[in-house]
Amino acid sequence: MRVMIAAAGTAGHINPGLAIANKIKKESPSSEILFLGTDRGLEKDLVLRAGFSLETIEAYGLSKKISFQSLKNNLKTLKGIGEAKKIVKEFKPDIVIGTGGYICGAAILAAKKYRIPTMLHESNAFPGKAVKMLAKKVDTILISFEEARKELTQANHIILTGTPTKIKNLHLNKAQKQEVLTRLGLKSDKPVLLIFGGSQGAKAINDAVTGLINQNLNKDYQIMWAPGPLQFNLVKQRIKNLSKQKDLKLVPYIYNMEEVLNSVDLVLARSGAMTITEMAITRKPAIFVPLPNVSNNHQEYNAKVLQNVEAARIILNKDLTPEVLSKEINDMIKDPQKLVNMGQNAGKIAIENVEDKIYKEIEKLLQKT
Repeated sequence: MRVMIAAAGTAGHINPGLAIANKIKKESPSSEILFLGTDRGLEKDLVLRAGFSLETIEAYGLSKKISFQSLKNNLKTLKGIGEAKKIVKEFKPDIVIGTGGYICGAAILAAKKYRIPTMLHESNAFPGKAVKMLAKKVDTILISFEEARKELTQANHIILTGTPTKIKNLHLNKAQKQEVLTRLGLKSDKPVLLIFGGSQGAKAINDAVTGLINQNLNKDYQIMWAPGPLQFNLVKQRIKNLSKQKDLKLVPYIYNMEEVLNSVDLVLARSGAMTITEMAITRKPAIFVPLPNVSNNHQEYNAKVLQNVEAARIILNKDLTPEVLSKEINDMIKDPQKLVNMGQNAGKIAIENVEDKIYKEIEKLLQKT
């Protein structure tokens, strides 16, 4: 099997592509896989580090606004489509799969020219512009949340598969959770709030949590907090009496996220598609602060997937203050049974065997065509 995977920009686009690639290699070791990306995103690091080949082209979102920069980007994108056609012609893939970013447009259009089967994977509850634009052109669209289906009315074939992620539910017992918390320097007899904002951090969350700690509003719980490598030193400087904060574990980044997530009681984070998936898999209640000013406000739609099943609360970025945040945390964390119930509710949207489902759809599409 020869497979081209188009993924560019963020880890949320690239990691599902890598998970699909790894599944294909596991089931069909002789398969050849080529990633298509750009020079601007994380793909040059993540794809090559994972051991896959990468070809790059120019690709931007086509803009209707008239400006010198938009015109320049539109011309580069049109040139990129031509580059993609050349790469597709030379690689001769049996299928082209897009997992996110404007690169998908060029890849799908190039594949259609040569009548190659196409597939898109949409991680968000509200599909991005590229996926909606390409819905009529692709053979199959894989979605992560049922909520996305109603936005893709022109699609030929939609299958709910979920989003592949490395995070699994470890089903830790009480003693195992205690062992993890002890290793982290946390107590096992006091609730733990996990806070993270991704590799870049989340300034609004970091500001609110800093204020909460400085006002001593976190008396009834411990905090495991990764403000992000770029903001870590600034956060350290802003926290008063940092050395005396016994219930605070501050780290730049969490590398053992799977066991940490499985051991804490509550999560505070942005609401990217991958985060929603991980909360569902690990059965964790959450407070989400959706990232504003993103395409189609998709993070708020993602957060509502869990809010609608009473597994999460949402605080909008504009409403986030130390006081508002403290009230939400305390309302949830003072009631252990409420946290358990919310976690069980999160599990209602969890999808098992995601990679198997995706691989099955790839096989079905190839057999059909």
